[in-house]
Amino acid sequence: MKQLKGILPPITTPFIKGELSIEKLEFNISKWNSTSLSGYVVMGSNGESVLLTRDEKLKLIEAAKKFASEEKLLIAGTGSDSIKETINLTNDSAKLGVDYALVLTPSFYKSEMKHEAFVKYFSLVADSTDIPIIIYNVPKFTGVDIETETVLELSKHQNIAGIKNSTENIRQIIEFVSKTKNEFNVLVGTASMLYSGFTSGAVGGIVALANIAPKETVQIHEFVNQGNLIDALSLQQKMIPINKAVTSKFGVAGLKAAMDLLGYYGGDPRVPLAPLNELNKNILINILKDSGLLNN
Repeated sequence: MKQLKGILPPITTPFIKGELSIEKLEFNISKWNSTSLSGYVVMGSNGESVLLTRDEKLKLIEAAKKFASEEKLLIAGTGSDSIKETINLTNDSAKLGVDYALVLTPSFYKSEMKHEAFVKYFSLVADSTDIPIIIYNVPKFTGVDIETETVLELSKHQNIAGIKNSTENIRQIIEFVSKTKNEFNVLVGTASMLYSGFTSGAVGGIVALANIAPKETVQIHEFVNQGNLIDALSLQQKMIPINKAVTSKFGVAGLKAAMDLLGYYGGDPRVPLAPLNELNKNILINILKDSGLLNN
């Protein structure tokens, strides 16, 4: 089993006129293969997973596995509120060569999604899947936030490999790291938390920014591992404005627009998401220039 660590982008899903483009996926992955990224996450939030059909998801996994370098990890977002579909999609993904499954916290019945519900759901999924699972905590989209005591209990399951925590709550990350066993992997889920997460014991990050700044996000990790905290913090601070632009400010449309500007294929998001308008694109260009990612 490949080790779960380092920087992985939740890769965008390329569309042409609303249809999945395997050719553009190959183009992007071939560029990322030349970097020190640890691997790729398909069907994450930035991959517009909720807008994909099941057949499209399997095609995406199969293509990503084919195009990714052999040493790269492949993680697939397979979680849904339906436990049966989560298990089935995870095991179908395993057959296609996926290393780990990223399983979103169920959230439709929000008021019921507390400790016991999460423990039962993730334990049953982990009992029934052929590859290890990673808990995916992203309150921004789900409206639910998993508690430390829940993660501590789930970390004891041999088929639950870790958690991707997409919050900016450093206390939460520290508790996840300090209260779980060493074999349980904590990954940050937003690039604004790379420095704080790594210095608190997180082993890696699944971050949107890595789609457009793979070298910079990897460099932050390497600086921390080398004990070079001054340069790590300096680079982290430099990346914060562009990370904010392609996540909370402009979302998937901003990330895809930035990819187009930086030599990748972004294209338009799928309806109901709208592409970035010209005013916001100009704002994005200036942010990219200020961050040093785009030449003046």
